[in-house]
Amino acid sequence: MGGCVGTAREGSTSSRTSSAEGSTSVRGKNVPLRHERIRWKSDMPLTEGQVRSKRDEFWDTAPAFEGRREIWDALKAAALAIENKDYDLAQAIIDGANITLPNGALTDCYDELGTRYQLPVYCLSYPLNILQRSPDKDGENEAEASVEGEETILKVRLSTTSKDVKLTVRSTDSIATAKRKLDIQENLNGSRQRWFYGGKLLGDRLLVCECNIVHNYIVQAIITEDFMTTIDS
Repeated sequence: MGGCVGTAREGSTSSRTSSAEGSTSVRGKNVPLRHERIRWKSDMPLTEGQVRSKRDEFWDTAPAFEGRREIWDALKAAALAIENKDYDLAQAIIDGANITLPNGALTDCYDELGTRYQLPVYCLSYPLNILQRSPDKDGENEAEASVEGEETILKVRLSTTSKDVKLTVRSTDSIATAKRKLDIQENLNGSRQRWFYGGKLLGDRLLVCECNIVHNYIVQAIITEDFMTTIDS
């Protein structure tokens, strides 16, 4: 008897797990992973950063509901392997975790206890109508501070002190850039940061202007001692 933690539709940020009682015939059918990308279109065109932000939010929230953590971890690793077109590795991960694929795709699968897991398509491939950004000039890293865009001030609450600090950024800065500015301003010594606004995780590739942060509203910064990387995968 499982509970709902979302749907597998593109617009959702969660997945669904449910008990497979009475559905042994479906769960018992195991098809090898298909070596192909899922082709789909988003209702609204998204940038790569927005898709990655949706993925981050999904993987952060899905294991908190039903299903086994180790299965979610295996599904995430398999999805990453699929994104890198390493289908053999993805199949090995699936087999090692005793995950059954009735249709040969991670959009609908079961663990050995019969619990159903459904991954949204945006965790497995990018939409056909993805918005393309211009390549960085002269190979500049996208996390470098932008000299364009409107200057704005973010109110950021640090988890370590519960203190609200004001951070000056530009609207065209990526969240990764804003994190580095906060790191320097508050002497965080490279600690890992995870930013949340309105209950949603802000992916590193998102631009400040894409986050629709209302003036004077608070961005929550969860600070951990892990070394901070420039871009979250």
